[in-house]
Amino acid sequence: MEQEQLLPAGTARRGLTAADVRARFARRLPGVKLSESARGDHLLSGDEPPANLTPAAVLVALADHEDGLSVLLTQRAANLADHAGQIAFPGGRLEPSDPDPAFGALREAEEEIGLPRSHVEIIGRLDTYITGTGFEIAPIVGLVRVPYPFQLQKSEVDELFEVPLDFIIDPANHQRRTRELRGRTRGFFVLPYRNRFIWGATAAMLVNLAEVLNA
Repeated sequence: MEQEQLLPAGTARRGLTAADVRARFARRLPGVKLSESARGDHLLSGDEPPANLTPAAVLVALADHEDGLSVLLTQRAANLADHAGQIAFPGGRLEPSDPDPAFGALREAEEEIGLPRSHVEIIGRLDTYITGTGFEIAPIVGLVRVPYPFQLQKSEVDELFEVPLDFIIDPANHQRRTRELRGRTRGFFVLPYRNRFIWGATAAMLVNLAEVLNA
């Protein structure tokens, strides 16, 4: 299985350490389903949440490099029927056999990018996120020991890359935008990074991560 440090060489990193991140999540109450702490596309656009939500989980994976932390993200395959080419966390819908969202997030990460669960230390979760497409997502946060092996499932993932955590937690990089969709004005977050366009649910969950770590 190939190994690679995915952040471009020479990228400066500093700031929060793994110990800092553990401490901030240790002080935080876990997100709960469909409570006032739940977030979602509907809140950004002033709508009601979708009915008949499908449980899902994603892994917000923080690679613990010697010179700083970074967030692992994927670019979805261009030939997918839904959300083709978009930037996302490893993850997907929960299976009946998953005992909890953390197990499901680790299972999906292993299936999509070949990240062994033995390389991941689960430290907490972000607020539940409800998408406009009807998914109720549990974002599970974990620290990833490096170097880590990976193997992309090319039918679902075109690329795996890293973004410095310092970029993610800087509020100056969080943009709010709107667009017209089926006659309605939709609001969403955008985090432009280099030649990447991180937006939608992924960007909103990264903003939530930044709020927790900046508290």
